[in-house]
Amino acid sequence: MSLNSSALLNEENSQGPKRNTECLESLELQTASSFQDNPLQQLKLASQEVLEKAKKSGRSKCPRCSSSRMFYCYTCFVPVETVPTKEIPAVKLPLKIDIIKHPNETDGKSTAVHAKLLAPDDVTIYKYPCIPEYEEKRHEIALIFPGPNSVSVKDIAFHLQKYTKKDVYDNDDDCSREPFLKQAKVEPKEEEKNLNECISSKRSEGTRLKKIIFIDSTWNQTNKIITDERLQGLLQIELKTRKTCFWRHQKGKPDTYLSTIEAIYYFLVDYHQEILKENYKGQYDNLLFFFSFMYTLIKNAKCCAGKE
Repeated sequence: MSLNSSALLNEENSQGPKRNTECLESLELQTASSFQDNPLQQLKLASQEVLEKAKKSGRSKCPRCSSSRMFYCYTCFVPVETVPTKEIPAVKLPLKIDIIKHPNETDGKSTAVHAKLLAPDDVTIYKYPCIPEYEEKRHEIALIFPGPNSVSVKDIAFHLQKYTKKDVYDNDDDCSREPFLKQAKVEPKEEEKNLNECISSKRSEGTRLKKIIFIDSTWNQTNKIITDERLQGLLQIELKTRKTCFWRHQKGKPDTYLSTIEAIYYFLVDYHQEILKENYKGQYDNLLFFFSFMYTLIKNAKCCAGKE
């Protein structure tokens, strides 16, 4: 990501004031409708002034590996020296996210790092094939991937309950493991009531989604990961159809194929509304903090270069 963006920046700066003036005039001619077509314009984002300053100063060192990067280091998952961590928004997520990254996915082109940078406490990135075992927790985990057996976000709770139903009944004995003498003092109806409440409580706890998995790769690379035995049996979720704003859109693929950070963002928006049943007020918009800035930066640079 940083390589292409910095190249565009260098091209823009080398043209001098005249080219910049022409570019500004061109941008001002864009109609209001063109801005409305860009969903990123509606985001409630933290100030991106720190990114503007970093753009002007150019590439900077990663504080960990000392590599030269623009905005952040995509291998260490940290901002560069010219982008203080305290000036980057921190996003709290309602569940944990695992991102499984294909080993051939180019680090600098992946948007998965954005999630780790902006929600470090809730996001973990794994490089395939080094991924966790999910089998014992499959009743509280789902995988974002389209397919014939995929369900919508609003149906997550219903389908996770199917995963836990057998386990709940198999463990009913846990609710009645009291000393025999104590059990004898409980009236039959009361004992049945307590048992049902216990089972109901277990079902409620069991159908709560706690982790969501995303695959970070091109669509042509996904088969190797999605067929891994460690991911078999997990509930699969298919997102609503939305158009991508990603500047590295895969050739030959529909514009509904989202980048990783877009998929994470849109899932969380749907989850907030469909599962948490709360009004969405931009709680996760800052997950697109870097993405939206890069989108505007590259779009404007292409416009100035006469590519659009």
